[in-house]
Amino acid sequence: MKKLTYFIHNGKGDYEPFYEYTLSNVGIDELYARQLCTYFIIKGSQYELISNEMDGDEDILVLEDRGRNNTVIDEKAYRGQGIHVEFRLFKESENYKLLTAVPCKTHLDVIRYLLKDVTDVPGYGQKAVTSTEIDEDRGVYVLYVKDLDDNSME
Repeated sequence: MKKLTYFIHNGKGDYEPFYEYTLSNVGIDELYARQLCTYFIIKGSQYELISNEMDGDEDILVLEDRGRNNTVIDEKAYRGQGIHVEFRLFKESENYKLLTAVPCKTHLDVIRYLLKDVTDVPGYGQKAVTSTEIDEDRGVYVLYVKDLDDNSME
């Protein structure tokens, strides 16, 4: 893979190029980590992954625009502070409460978290992962989690 391109599905059967990362700008591990995120936050908007595709040396992520991204009170920017993963409760009614954030040495460390259905949240134990995102605006990966015995679908 030499590049990763995000496309937006415009709802009319067309797909417009939106954002691109090349192997010369970011490492292969970051390109793979991005592909494991179900949501992409950039410029205050939220996009949901609907398709992950391959075309020769190009990997393609097809997104749908979900509108403005709602910010929450305890959001922090991580730009210039290295790679981080936040763990947040998945419930909007709980304001997507931040449980903890962990620094990662590499994107391979991030990938380990992103691949899991159940993950160890430091200080909280095992939690079920409900969704994942890359928040480009804040420079952080986010895992939304719930208790293993929580069957709610908020």
